[in-house]
Amino acid sequence: MADNDLKEKVYEALKQVYDPEIPVNVVDLGLVYDVIIEDGKVHVKMTLTSPACPVAPQVAEDARNKILSVEGVKDAVVEFVWEPMWTPDMMSWEAKDQLGML
Repeated sequence: MADNDLKEKVYEALKQVYDPEIPVNVVDLGLVYDVIIEDGKVHVKMTLTSPACPVAPQVAEDARNKILSVEGVKDAVVEFVWEPMWTPDMMSWEAKDQLGML
């Protein structure tokens, strides 16, 4: 499977991961900054809506498990980064609509 196809499937898997405080998936919230794939190994750089999020370990574990469920993925690392700092402007139109922000 080509890396681009695998990347698309990883993003689809990450759409099943939700911020526990906001009923929107992490992709549509704009929390996923980068997905790097090399030889079936996936490295995701993402953030959270707040650096003080008490459930960060659970979000990372859920994301990693969803990524590992994708056919062709051999390993996965989820790294939290804090720059650029997340803002609501990073949300997709669908997320903003779902949250009544449009």
